[in-house]
Amino acid sequence: MPTPSMEDYLERIYQLIDEKGYARVSDIAEGLEVHPSSVTKMIQKLDKDEYLVYEKYRGLILTSKGKKIGKRLVDRHQLLEEFLRLIGVEESRIYQDVEGIEHHLSWDSITRIESLVEYFGRDPKRLEELKVVQDEGTSEF
Repeated sequence: MPTPSMEDYLERIYQLIDEKGYARVSDIAEGLEVHPSSVTKMIQKLDKDEYLVYEKYRGLILTSKGKKIGKRLVDRHQLLEEFLRLIGVEESRIYQDVEGIEHHLSWDSITRIESLVEYFGRDPKRLEELKVVQDEGTSEF
């Protein structure tokens, strides 16, 4: 399994390839707010671990293993954003909160959150009931 840092890179590379059709070192560095030299080192590690194929000056291609993990990581991120939005977390906090928790949850926990999102999505009354409970117990931390 990839480390949390490797996950960040794989997620970003997957997103770039999905959006643009390619992922350049400069785009990855910009998206992750790191130096291009750090990206190059991580790409070499991801290549060694067979998540991608990298040829200097020619670009990179995700392997089937890299695509599978990349998609799973992007889906996890989107699910957690949806979950936090659903339970009423302020929009301005959602991205940072997801970045803070996504690497610390087991895949079992992610599956349970997915079920919870689906549960609330099936019946809008459930979400209304949650909001009533939240309003009754609102406190500042």
